[in-house]
Amino acid sequence: MANLLLRDLDEDVVKQLKAAAKAHGRSLQAEIHDVLRNASVRSLAETRRLSTAWRKRLRGASHSDSTASIREDRDGR
Repeated sequence: MANLLLRDLDEDVVKQLKAAAKAHGRSLQAEIHDVLRNASVRSLAETRRLSTAWRKRLRGASHSDSTASIREDRDGR
């Protein structure tokens, strides 16, 4: 396993992490492990939820080819 060294971490962040560790009944190191593990992994359910939301948002939208607009803008300079 890798070891990490965090320098110049804001004292308020450390206080919040310590409070969370105490509330969860674990060490500061265990709390940080959990925070990093959760931050680095998106569940399949969350991925599906986000994908569904984007498909609904984009459903029926038409997307034009912007090539002509870009060329017109470039030629106008």
